Amino acid sequence: MSEIMNELDGIYAVWLREAKIYVREKERLISSGFSPLLWIFGFGTGIGSSLGTVEGYPYQTFIYPGIVVMAVLFTSLFYGIYIIWDRKLDFLKEVLVAPVSRASVFAGKMLGGATDAMVQVIFLMIIGLFINIPLNPLIVIQAFLLLLLISIAMVSIGLVIGANLKSPEGFGLVINFVMWPMFFFSNALFTLENLPAWLTAITFINPLTYAVDAVRGVILGINHFPIYLDIAVMMIFSGIMMILGVLSFRRM
Repeated sequence: MSEIMNELDGIYAVWLREAKIYVREKERLISSGFSPLLWIFGFGTGIGSSLGTVEGYPYQTFIYPGIVVMAVLFTSLFYGIYIIWDRKLDFLKEVLVAPVSRASVFAGKMLGGATDAMVQVIFLMIIGLFINIPLNPLIVIQAFLLLLLISIAMVSIGLVIGANLKSPEGFGLVINFVMWPMFFFSNALFTLENLPAWLTAITFINPLTYAVDAVRGVILGINHFPIYLDIAVMMIFSGIMMILGVLSFRRM
């Protein structure tokens, strides 16, 4: 029992450190919300003026769930770069020699990154109330839980990449090859109807497609896949990424 409590204390300590850093860095709080607003108001309004409605909703409303998922994706993946900075500052070495398992260190880091992403989700949910997104307390809770699951998977990917790279430049290069294809080849900006066969195949093997489908289904009632399939894919993907994350931390 004492060993379990020691591991939980280690997870909490790592999480608390990451949360405090995020709160202190006001620039991260501001910049993390700026990009999604550009997509919602700039891209959504501009393209929406030509498209009209999509699936019965204005285009800006239709892409809102996808942009929220995008915000989680970007914030979560880029969180992995802090592993590289911690290594350069020798902070990571001090953490890894602490009397807690590498799995607990990974869990604390992962929860810290997920907390960062969920703060941004809360901000975007508030914005959604002002642009007539059909949100109510039940929808917000359901969407929040789905987005938390998504953030766990994406933070784990970022930590895996960060744990296996030595430089911020290398991290930025690799993460762009992961982030942009996942976003653009999901259904965040378009429907899954009438797509070319090659694009349909890519979107169907992209786990972010199922994440967007689940969140859009909860918020707007538009589902291409059964919700249980969306959740199952996300849970399996999250589990695989967490296992890879723990293995990567054990090799450091």
